[in-house]
Amino acid sequence: MEAINKTFVITGATSGIGLAAAEILAGLGAAVIGVSRDADKCALTEKNLRLKSGNPRVYTLAADLSLQTEVRGLAVRIGELLQSQGIGWLDGLVNNAGTFTYWMSLTADGVETQWAVNHLAGFLLTHELLPWLQAAPEARVVTVSSASHRQGRSDWSDPQTRRRYFGLHTYENTKLANVLFTTEFNRRHTGGNVRAFALDPGLVNTEIGFKGTPAIAAKIWQVRRAFGNPPEIPARAIARLLLENQGNGDPLPYWKDGRPLRPSRRALDAQDAARMWTYSSNLCAIQEGGNETA
Repeated sequence: MEAINKTFVITGATSGIGLAAAEILAGLGAAVIGVSRDADKCALTEKNLRLKSGNPRVYTLAADLSLQTEVRGLAVRIGELLQSQGIGWLDGLVNNAGTFTYWMSLTADGVETQWAVNHLAGFLLTHELLPWLQAAPEARVVTVSSASHRQGRSDWSDPQTRRRYFGLHTYENTKLANVLFTTEFNRRHTGGNVRAFALDPGLVNTEIGFKGTPAIAAKIWQVRRAFGNPPEIPARAIARLLLENQGNGDPLPYWKDGRPLRPSRRALDAQDAARMWTYSSNLCAIQEGGNETA
């Protein structure tokens, strides 16, 4: 896989799948812009990746992706960084950052936290970076979803499950939203140079199940994750989606283990995909024509 003269943005890049993907792409010589919430972890990751890969074109930016103002500010800073390095476009965006909240919480924007981070952050960042992606000869947007999307439901009377919050069900719904976003993105950009994929990473040994969970839930995750794959396996799948010809005629938006896989029936529902796009645009104050509302 050849990545020279390609540039990628990866969210959630200081640990787990995101860090492993950044290591692979940096090792191939790509310019990599990693994003994470913690500024200290960003600085350390940038230093370590440059040393390990011998690639000076590794950069990191800190942003709290649960907040829409920070997502928009991040996109501006990415653009400024690209311009400062003489880079005219983005070859790929990896929407990898994710979270799990056992108890319901709202962000400062008034959005349920899992919806804000797992779905809206990627939706909004893709929108904000789209001009940079469209400037590339061929660009990819890879959003990390999950097999748990198959248990997800689009309840339009309560999309964020505020009335009956259960953390796992809300997580499943955000992962379904990832695939619906990908489905609708490809429909809207048919014939264009940017193609979107939703990636099923499989069960992965990461720290996500330990964040903000009670002791019993953390214990269950500790046992379950022991059977998971190392992050390097889905990271290699991300790199293949970004770098190899994946047959642009294949209509399936959902991939696992380097090949297309049929997602749930709900994830391919054209009406739900369009409705999710409109709902997400409204939450992010984006007009259907692409401009932000006043």
